[in-house]
Parts: sequence; structure tokens; C-alpha cells
Amino acid sequence: MSTPTVIIVGGGVIGLSTAYHLARKQAGRVVVVEQDALGSGSSSRAAGITNSLMWTETGTRARQIGVEWFRRLSDELDGYTYHNEHGCLNLFAGALPAEYQNLFTLYERLGAPSEVLDSQEVRRRWPVLNPPEDAVALWDPQGGYSEPDEYIPALARKLTELGVEVTEHEQVEEVLLRGGRVEGVRTQRQLIQADAVVSTVHSWSLPFWKPMGLCRPFKNFVHQRYVSGPRTEPLEYPPVNAHMYGGYIRPAKGNRILLGTETMDREEWKVESTDFRMTDVTPLATLRDEAVRLFKDFLPPLAEVGWESEHVGLIAFSADGEPILGPIQGIPGFYVGTAFHSGGFSYNTVAGLLLAELVVDGQSSIDISGFSPDRFEQETTDDYLATTILQREVALRRH
Repeated sequence: MSTPTVIIVGGGVIGLSTAYHLARKQAGRVVVVEQDALGSGSSSRAAGITNSLMWTETGTRARQIGVEWFRRLSDELDGYTYHNEHGCLNLFAGALPAEYQNLFTLYERLGAPSEVLDSQEVRRRWPVLNPPEDAVALWDPQGGYSEPDEYIPALARKLTELGVEVTEHEQVEEVLLRGGRVEGVRTQRQLIQADAVVSTVHSWSLPFWKPMGLCRPFKNFVHQRYVSGPRTEPLEYPPVNAHMYGGYIRPAKGNRILLGTETMDREEWKVESTDFRMTDVTPLATLRDEAVRLFKDFLPPLAEVGWESEHVGLIAFSADGEPILGPIQGIPGFYVGTAFHSGGFSYNTVAGLLLAELVVDGQSSIDISGFSPDRFEQETTDDYLATTILQREVALRRH
């Protein structure tokens, strides 16, 4: 009997995690094909923040598994650390949104620890933070953050140890089908036969799938983040998803500060060709100063730092805000993982596991029907893609 072959198209964190879990499950020959360098898309531009308290049961169950894998990988991967020292904080103005107020019973049932903190308690625990008096925070003690430039190479080295074949700078031009079933891929240089193909190409998904007649409702939006110069003294505080400011902050290595923001009043970024590159995305020049203005009272040291780098990428939202993950009905052997809103990095450890389970076992260890690629009506897809919208008009989903 011949050895099964699984091809992962896309070498970002979702694709690398899928390859890792397939190799652990001894799925056979595992091949990753990336059109550029590993992680060169949104993965290297990610904030790396992990929050395990989601707004659905499916998402929360998945993230609970995901944070456990971050801890395991922190022990397993040389050169990578999952920073869970202070958890993760979700900050809101006035009161928790109604969708969160109704979730505490779910969190308790699923064993997902959480705690609501007022502004005084936030200041007591992390004196460097100065939230407004009317602010309220949802604290996730399991949350934390990773440095993408540590995680990606550490995971890539592990894949080599596990025998995964990784090909960089080679674009997949076509998914090969025979009788409607996946047969392999054609790249710029070769044909690779396969029993299964997993598409983890993020913002490139729609043009990549188009020759197969496949389309799903999701949109891309611009995301910008900045890293400060080093400070002489470290600051102790958790990563903060500051919904009230439309962005986030976290500590960064070398006593730096990472500040990120969405472009809430900017139209979606349409990716119409697989030749697109993240370097094609143009940043808004005024956005950093505006983000600093919003955040500097909350984190006063922001007013004192200089800035070393800017990273611009895309985040992807489906029509209902949930990921699109699973097999494609009608194309046996084809699987997708995309549209992880701004939380692709946070989802990667469990998304890779779930995709590997679907490929090898034919089912996932938890119910992920809420992520099914086939959950959308054709009318929903057509209507969603026919409109051009601003980022503030999609479901609010942060990490």
C-alpha cells in the first residue's frame, strides 16, 4: 500500500500548525508549499495575542484546546516561549457588551476561567495601566502572547525534525481534480500527487479557490501594528484588547511596547489575484499617532517612546465573524482553514489540530459545525461579496 500524501498550501502559522499535527499523527508524507518565505504573509505581521474567552461555544472550546497547545509548544519548541505571566485583558467602556454578559454560564460550564475587573482593580494589579474610571475589563488568566518571529522559525525547525517537506518560493497554480476528487497540485515547477490538499492561504483564498468554482463569504481588512524602541526598565502588564480604543497593546521583547490598531473607517481590501503580496498593502500614515493619542493615558509610557518598526497586513472576516474551517462538501480530499478574523495566530495551534483530525480521522475531537465552510447559503455569499464595506461594519472580533 502506498504512503498517503497530504499537501498544505500556505506556510503561515495555520499551515505550519496543520503540518505539525499531521506529522504527529503519522499521516504519511506531509508537504508544505509556500509561495514566498514561511510566515511572510500576515503571520509575521501578527500581534501574537492569545485570548481564550470567545463569544460562541465552538470558539471557546477550540481556544481552550489552543491555549493548552501553546503551553505544550512552549516546552517543546527550542527558542519559543508562550508568555502567560499576566493572562490577557479585554477592556471595555462602561460595561461589558451584552454578548459577554450572557457568556459566563458557558465559560463556567466549559471550565474556562474568567474574572471581571473594575478600573480600580486593574490599576491595583498592574500599576502601569490607567483605565478610565468607567472602564470594565474581562480578564482571561489563560491568555497571553507569543513573539511571531520566535514562534514561526521554532515551529519550522520542528517540522524538519518530524520529516515534513517544506518548499518555499514556489506558488501552487492549480489544485488537480479527477472525477471531482482531489488528486494533487500543480506548482510553477512540478506536479505533486496527493490524497488530500489543505488550503491555508488566508487572504489569497478567494482567488486561489476560484478555478475550482469555490467561493465563501469573507472580506479582508487592513491591520497596522507598531513596535517601540527599547525602554531601560521593563513594564509588567498583560496584553490588552482595548475594544474602547479600537486596538491593542502588549509587552514586546527587549522591554519594547507593541501597539496595534484596526483601520475602522477604511474600506475592505480586495485580493483578486494569487500574485498579491502583503507588501502591496499601503498603510495609513496618520494611524500610529492617532493610536498613541488614544492609548497614552491608559499606558502613560507610550508618550515617551520612539518607534522602531511598522507592520501592515490583512485580517479576514467571514459573513458571521466565525472561522471557515473544514472539508468542502462536493470536493472530496479538499480542506480549508481561513477567515480567523484578527485571531489567526491565536487560533493556529488548535486550527492545525482540527484540520489534521479531519484529514486523518475523518472527524474532529470537538463539534465544529459552527465553523463549517458549507454553513452559508449561496445568497448570503453573493450578497456579502457584492457589497463594499468599512471595517467597522463587520462583527467586532479581536484576537
